[in-house]
Amino acid sequence: MSKVLIVDDQPAVRTALETLFEVHEVPAVSVGTMAEALDLIASEDVGAVVQDMNYTQNKTSGEEGVALFHAIRALDPDMPVLMMTAWASLESAVALIKEGATDYMAKPWNDDKLVATVRNLVNLRALKQESVRLQAQARRARRVLAEGHNLCKAIYESAEMHAAVRLAVTVAPSDAPVLITGPNGSGKEKVAEIVQANSRRKDKPFVKVNVGALPDNLFEAELFGAEAGAFTGAQKLRVGRFEAAHGGTLFLDEMGTLPAAAQAKLLRVLQTGEYERLGSSVTRKADVRIISATNTDLPRAIADGSFREDLFFRLNVIELHVPPLADRPDDIRPLAEHFLADWATKEGKGELHFSDDAMAALLAYEWPGNVRELQNRVQRAVLVETGPRISAAALALPAGETDVSRRARAAAPASTRPSEPAATLPTSSADAAERAAIEEALGRARGVVSRAAAEMGLSRQALYRRMERLGLSLERRVR
Repeated sequence: MSKVLIVDDQPAVRTALETLFEVHEVPAVSVGTMAEALDLIASEDVGAVVQDMNYTQNKTSGEEGVALFHAIRALDPDMPVLMMTAWASLESAVALIKEGATDYMAKPWNDDKLVATVRNLVNLRALKQESVRLQAQARRARRVLAEGHNLCKAIYESAEMHAAVRLAVTVAPSDAPVLITGPNGSGKEKVAEIVQANSRRKDKPFVKVNVGALPDNLFEAELFGAEAGAFTGAQKLRVGRFEAAHGGTLFLDEMGTLPAAAQAKLLRVLQTGEYERLGSSVTRKADVRIISATNTDLPRAIADGSFREDLFFRLNVIELHVPPLADRPDDIRPLAEHFLADWATKEGKGELHFSDDAMAALLAYEWPGNVRELQNRVQRAVLVETGPRISAAALALPAGETDVSRRARAAAPASTRPSEPAATLPTSSADAAERAAIEEALGRARGVVSRAAAEMGLSRQALYRRMERLGLSLERRVR
């Protein structure tokens, strides 16, 4: 656990605080001057600072506390700082909260609340640092992966998407069937392309078919082909998708919508590797690698009898899961910027940029339509915006709420429901980590802000300030 740095000019206060933290197994160190404080922050693992607003003797204005806070922020902008203040310097402490100080606590302090607050600050900083470290690690790993593999111009920053892509290139050389799961619009087809592009069949045909869109009476003809005259309207030979993909890969999308009769016919081909065109008795060999995709919960579909278990096991030798965009917020910014540049070029609009409000809105939205919805929203904005900067209004994002957020709002007393924030929204995985910690506390407290604040060792006001900074309200708490 990182150390807590106590900055106070009074030795008795420093001793009391060090003893308090030691009793509660929170490592702490104390100093009495600005120079000592900055040296420790620069040289040791400091997780939070407990700073007296009047750490210099014979001064009560709080100016020295302001100077120290600014020096700490200049050295380490992410350092959590808890201001200890007497009434004489309360106004200065409140002003520093607006500049980024974490919270303030009046003297004399409450031992339990102080320990809980400081422990939470140290743990939260560690969580942020780990999140930033993992994000940087994912970027390095992605670069290494891209050097040796064809990632088909996939755009992502998140560790979650990197895990899916890494598994895709790992299993690509095999001919084993791959089942790609995930919600509509999340990027399942892109992952299928990555598997194909890194397989031994990469120079062979890659045939895609949405089996859910095939009429029941044309399923066999589309997949296996049909001789001329095999059925009414069959004027000429039709080459099926299995035959077209011979030697290559067949991508079967929307597998969860496949009717029972079609499932049986597909299973036969996967089991025997053989098929016949409609109207022909000639047996043909299916030399294809099968990649399938679905947004359906197939184990549940098996349980309710709508999907065959034996077909599922034939398709699901390797499963690749593509998370929804809401579960990988680090991908929103790079994807949005990529789509913006792409559509700006296509529409001859020159170089465009997102305004701060537009990017904040993109990062705050839950993206039920995933990457596909993001692409469509950016395309719309490019078409309707007349200036060089995309506004939030041009994105026309819905302001609706989800079932979960409605339940959270209903569970909270009216007096504790904050209004929708218009402040800065999370723009990094570190902010996302802090947001997640607050959401979890609010969930355990059933939306009662005062209870969540107490659990986190914060005042209600401090928790509201954090929620406002992160763009989080009970109406938008969806996870």
